Amino acid sequence: GNKRGGSSQRSGHSEEDTMTLSLKLQKRLAAEVLKCGKRKVWLDPNEVNEISMANSRQNIRKLVKDGFVIKKPENIHSRSRARLAAAAKAKGRHTGYGKRRGTREARLPTSLLWMRRMRVLRRMLRKYRDQKKIDKHMYHELYLKVKGNVYKNKRVLMESIHKEKAERLREKAIAEQFDSRRTKNKASRLRKLQRREERLAQGLNFEQKKK
Repeated sequence: GNKRGGSSQRSGHSEEDTMTLSLKLQKRLAAEVLKCGKRKVWLDPNEVNEISMANSRQNIRKLVKDGFVIKKPENIHSRSRARLAAAAKAKGRHTGYGKRRGTREARLPTSLLWMRRMRVLRRMLRKYRDQKKIDKHMYHELYLKVKGNVYKNKRVLMESIHKEKAERLREKAIAEQFDSRRTKNKASRLRKLQRREERLAQGLNFEQKKK
């Protein structure tokens, strides 16, 4: 009697195994149909027999439609704490010496700062050249100065450009003044010479008439 009881218990256990195994295919097909992982597939435990009959994607689609096979919802992974921490960090909290792992150079390399500055200043020079605010000679001169670490930011470069332009305009005005003065002096010298020659000629004529 005991033996039979034991065997029936064992057979009951094996039936459960076959039941779970029999739904392995259905679970895989359902995962493909629902476009999710197998762990996200829920098979209705009350409809095991009907589900085990389904052996094609089409049958699984029907079961999904009937609500016997469902895609489990996504697990909620809240970002609220992360957002709060990020907002605090943006204000400058939690960034003291104790929170820093890398060296200053590793956290924000000087080469990166240099590249950013070069790109900003060179972009500005290109813009000014395209807008005809500076000529190509001035562009080249300033380009080399930028590379030589003369200007620390856009404001300093802009001021330098305005200063340089004003200086060049002043030099040009002075040169023009000098030229105009020189031509005026030259013209007055010529006029003086002409008058002297005329007076001399008149004097000669007067003397000849006397004779």
